[in-house]
Amino acid sequence: MKRISLALAALGAYAGMASAQSSLALYGTIDVNGRVVKNEGTSKRWSLGRDGLNSSQLGFKGIEDLGGGLKAGFVLLSSVGADSGDEGSGQSATGSGKFWYRRATVSLFSNAGELRLGRDYTPTYWNNSNFDAFGAVGIGDSTRVQQLGTTTFTRADNSIGYFLPPGLGGFYGQFMAAAAEPGQAGQASNNGRYLGGRVGFAAGPFDVALAYGQQRNVTYPTLGNDQNTWNVGGSYDFGFMKVMGYYVADDRDNAKEKRAHIDAQFPFGQSQFDVGYSRSKLDDSRNPVHFDNTIYSWAVQYQYNMSKRTALYATYSQLNNGSHSSNSVASGTSISAAPTLGGNSKGFETGIRHFF
Repeated sequence: MKRISLALAALGAYAGMASAQSSLALYGTIDVNGRVVKNEGTSKRWSLGRDGLNSSQLGFKGIEDLGGGLKAGFVLLSSVGADSGDEGSGQSATGSGKFWYRRATVSLFSNAGELRLGRDYTPTYWNNSNFDAFGAVGIGDSTRVQQLGTTTFTRADNSIGYFLPPGLGGFYGQFMAAAAEPGQAGQASNNGRYLGGRVGFAAGPFDVALAYGQQRNVTYPTLGNDQNTWNVGGSYDFGFMKVMGYYVADDRDNAKEKRAHIDAQFPFGQSQFDVGYSRSKLDDSRNPVHFDNTIYSWAVQYQYNMSKRTALYATYSQLNNGSHSSNSVASGTSISAAPTLGGNSKGFETGIRHFF
């Protein structure tokens, strides 16, 4: 990546389009695995899967020094389906047509912080990912038990974000407002509108963060369009073991979900062993179908780092549904079909991940 960055910077300078203070970098991740998934009530599915340890992606980022402590920068991040050469996670299923599916932002940086515009990760998403040893990817993904999903659970389009500057004694934070912009394909009744923020404190082995967001989601209007989400997550590194976890509360007019995750990482030499447990309880108060539904899952993972960029891994996960759910440890072409209502889902994958 350093060679490419230098070459691109030199080319930009030669063309008179970049100054000596500017930089441009190409980077990414390729993650492919062999996977087998068995969902109750359906046949076992063997496949070549993707994104078991990290999300496969292709990115460009750059920054320019404008002087006086002011800088401009951008990030363009595309999903990559390395197993089949398609456009990557989420794209085949949603048909969104977003090439820069993961992130597309432009920023201004100053001593007062960062102003960021574009498609970006939501503040309420980060505790689900940062405090999950499995990184919210692969069959060990802790969010597989989620029951009240929203359009803006992971990312929001048309967003304006502000990030606190570094150097605040361990405190960090971000705030976001995202417009739904009705009239676009798939947008209705302000579906996709988002308002939220996240604040945290990290010092030494300790890290804790709290987030809140209001999301507009009209997929299941009988549950209520507005979803209020708050979550808290944290981690502590003991050296021989790192413990982390989070708690999420989602609230709509006619449904409430409480979701929690806890896990531990055990590093030894070039290896790392992870174990995690996730649980979700949904209270659906619609009449006359009022019910409670509980889903829980557990996962184990072994990772061997061949270098700083390349790793081998193996993961096993099992998910148990309540009588009103059919969640799975995987999706897309990795499964024959979803489990029957109340059925379980099991999966194993082993693969290779490479950063560049």
